[in-house]
Amino acid sequence: MKGTLLNAVAVAAGALFGMVIKKGIPERYQKIVMQGLGVSTLVIGIQMSVQTQNILILIISFVLGGLLGEWIGIDRKLQAFGDWLTDKLGSKYGHVGEGFITASLLYCIGAMAIVGSIQEGLTGDPSTLYAKSVIDGVSAIIFGSVLGIGVVLSSISILIYQGLITILAYQASSLFFEVVIREVTATGGTLIIAISLMILEIKKLQIANLLPAIPVTVTISLLWFC
Repeated sequence: MKGTLLNAVAVAAGALFGMVIKKGIPERYQKIVMQGLGVSTLVIGIQMSVQTQNILILIISFVLGGLLGEWIGIDRKLQAFGDWLTDKLGSKYGHVGEGFITASLLYCIGAMAIVGSIQEGLTGDPSTLYAKSVIDGVSAIIFGSVLGIGVVLSSISILIYQGLITILAYQASSLFFEVVIREVTATGGTLIIAISLMILEIKKLQIANLLPAIPVTVTISLLWFC
């Protein structure tokens, strides 16, 4: 799990550096940078989402995944956890929960997070996650300067999420064939589009409740193509 460990360290270090230099960045520059990141995130999500070769899988995954997420109450529980973090660490660090949730979702559901973790689990090659570490570390500087210490804490989410995927890929390598990875990538891209709408302050969505769409996509893809 060398790739995942480096990724988590890069995000934490980048976010800490961003917090240090925050005072030297006027608010209007912070705002325009976030808008730039939002637009870029939207483009990345679109590129990923169009990879699906069966739109029905995408639709069914989000319907069933959304229902499951709402039943579990993932968004509500994450928001409560975020508010608890903010209360514990204090408002001087910004809204810790918002930074933690936004950064965790952004860094964990992208194509490189999924494909890179699977690649390391299957072949032991962490090169994709090394590249992701560089990209995430740079973006974490910006997010850290705007969203605060919650971005640092998102490194824990990276460790858990990508680590679990790597271990699962190692234990069940036969499940991760090309069509499954492609459909999961499309689902992740659609979730990233939703995140970009939040970054751009266009629409606040309960993205966390849609996260079960990813394992649902894996299940449906296996049943559909096997």
